[in-house]
Amino acid sequence: MNKLLEVTDISKIFGGSVRAVDGVSFSLAERETLALVGESGCGKSTVSRLILRLTDPTEGAIRFEGRDITHMSQGALKDIRREIQFVFQDPFSSLDPRMTAGEIVTEPLAIHGKVRNKAERRSTAERLLQAVGLSAKHVDSWPRQFSGGQRQRLGIIRAFALGPRLIVADEPVSALDVSVRSQVINILQDMQEEKGTAYLFISHDMATVKHMADRVAVMYLGKIVELAPKASFFAGPQHPYAESLLSAVPASHPDKRRKRILLAGDPPSPIRIPGGCRFHTRCPIAQDICKSQEPPLQPVGDDHLAACHFARAWPIASQIGGAQPADETLAIS
Repeated sequence: MNKLLEVTDISKIFGGSVRAVDGVSFSLAERETLALVGESGCGKSTVSRLILRLTDPTEGAIRFEGRDITHMSQGALKDIRREIQFVFQDPFSSLDPRMTAGEIVTEPLAIHGKVRNKAERRSTAERLLQAVGLSAKHVDSWPRQFSGGQRQRLGIIRAFALGPRLIVADEPVSALDVSVRSQVINILQDMQEEKGTAYLFISHDMATVKHMADRVAVMYLGKIVELAPKASFFAGPQHPYAESLLSAVPASHPDKRRKRILLAGDPPSPIRIPGGCRFHTRCPIAQDICKSQEPPLQPVGDDHLAACHFARAWPIASQIGGAQPADETLAIS
């Protein structure tokens, strides 16, 4: 498939010393869903803001449909932003309380001159609302009159209004009740199938990632430490951190027990990143080489990359002592 997005060695340094993102590279094909996962503070959301050019990268390059947008002017970016849209995490704060549902979902069309008059804007709003299972009667309703799941549907159809090629979805279901998460996920998948849109899907919920993604990229302390097709990743992660993330997902059958890998301590500060492998301070199988040499992100199988000196050298979970049975936690946050 054709590459829609190419990110090459992007970094973002805040305040001269905080490396929030450090040399991240990946590509995204048309119609593909790439999940970007990891603990809070690992740099996932910063990557999304760099791609959307809401903040400028310190180093590296971002290409969309072959065009370098890394240092593109704000005026030139207006056309790009028709093609790259965003679904926010919080459906409550991401909607303007002073605008009706109809105004919210058609605002992108109005900004880009895609609706000619008030009557056309209203009819378009009714059609968009119905596309995500809301009633055309909701066109004059205010955000406060909607539930969380309904608000997120507004956010989704607002993102789709301009027919974008790529949508960055930053934790789009994490703020929702479990009872409505599946509904919103199904809407995202249905819209992708109908429109052919690619997703960069940011999440820490591995169960949702398994349902949504085509490929998975795992971030730790500003770097991608594993990148693989979904089937390969869930069948056998090759980085100890990725293994710990998967261990938090409950087994699919009540008779099965999954070993829970509990990591010691907290991630180091991005101001004082450890030498060598940046995961070695928490890794239960770290050796001397891990403290002195940073492992590159390198092939460990078909289209499967991992940044670990000992990838493919063990079944990781079986080498970690003291593993505990899985609890009911769906994700590591």
